[in-house]
Amino acid sequence: MKDLAIQLNNTLQHLPAEEILKAVNEQFRGKICFASSLGYEDQAITHMISVHCPDLPIFTLDTGRLFPETYDLIDRTNSRLKVNIHVYFPDAKEVEEMVAAKGINLFYDSIENRKLCCAVRKTHPLRRALAGRQAWVTGLRRAQSVTRHEMQAVEWDETNQLIKINPLIYWTDDQVVTYVKTHNIPYHPLHDKGFPSIGCQPCTRAILPGEDIRAGRWWWENPDQKECGLHQSNHEKQNNQ
Repeated sequence: MKDLAIQLNNTLQHLPAEEILKAVNEQFRGKICFASSLGYEDQAITHMISVHCPDLPIFTLDTGRLFPETYDLIDRTNSRLKVNIHVYFPDAKEVEEMVAAKGINLFYDSIENRKLCCAVRKTHPLRRALAGRQAWVTGLRRAQSVTRHEMQAVEWDETNQLIKINPLIYWTDDQVVTYVKTHNIPYHPLHDKGFPSIGCQPCTRAILPGEDIRAGRWWWENPDQKECGLHQSNHEKQNNQ
C-alpha cells in the first residue's frame, strides 16, 4: 500500500481536486471515506463529493466541546448539499475517567494533557471511523501550518496504516474561499469573525491581523507542536524519534 500511495501521488498530484477525488473513489470504492472538520476546505470538498462522488461517505467528529455554530453547520450542509454527514462521538466512559483524573479543562495545564484530551475526544473515535477502510480523504493544505509543509496530495499514513488523500494540498487560502463563495456553499459563520481554523471551543480563538491562520488553535503552544494527532506527518514522526 505504501508503494501504491507513491504511484498515485505521482499520477494525481497535479490534477484538479475534483479529478483526484473521482480517481481515488474509483480506486478504493467502498473502502474510502472523507473526514470533515467543517472548515472552508472541508466544505469545498464536501461540495465536490456531492457533485462528483455522491457515494463517498463523509463523517465528522463531535468531541463534545464544539462551538454551537458547528452543529448548525452540520445540519445546514446536509440540507443544502443533500449529503448525510455521519457523526462519531468519543467513548463516554473514557471521557469521564479522563475528566475525573485530570479535570474538565486539563488541556491548559500541559501539552501532555492536551494531547491526551485530543486522543480521547478525536483520535480514538477516528480509529472507529476508519476501521475497514483503505484510504481517507482530508482537507489538509500545505499553507495551513508549518507542520504540513511536507505533506503530499497522496501519501501513506503511517499512524493509521491507510492511504491519505489531500486533494487541496496546493490550494491557497484565497482559492478555497473563492470556491466556497462562488458555489454558495454553507460555511462556518465564525470564519467571518476572525476564526480561519475552528476546532473545539475552549481551544480555538480568533486571530489577529498578520498572524498565521492556525495561530488561534492551541494558542498557548509552540507552532511546531500544534497537531492533535489526527494528521501527524511521516516527516514529523521521524523528527520525533
